[in-house]
Amino acid sequence: MKAIMTVTAQDRVGIIAGVCSLLADMGVNILDLNQTVMEGIFTMTLLVDTSTSSRSFDDIRAALIASGERDNLSIHIQRADIFEAMHRV
Repeated sequence: MKAIMTVTAQDRVGIIAGVCSLLADMGVNILDLNQTVMEGIFTMTLLVDTSTSSRSFDDIRAALIASGERDNLSIHIQRADIFEAMHRV
C-alpha cells in the first residue's frame, strides 16, 4: 500500500539518513522524496510503499512515531488513498 509521510524538525546532519535507514530496516520502499530547509526548519515529504514490508501499517506507524520522539522529529504517515480522499475538491 502507498502512504504519504512527512518529517519536520530543526535542521541538523543525519535526518534523512536516519529516517531512510529506519524505513529500509522495516522493508518499506521509498518511491519519491522531496526535502527542503526553510529558515532552519527541515521538512521532508515521502511517498512510500509499505506492501514490501512484513510489518503491518500500524506497526510501521508506531515505529516511526517512537523514532521521531526519540530523535526529536515530527513524523506523520497516512495511507495515500485516505490522503487523496481528504484532499479532493
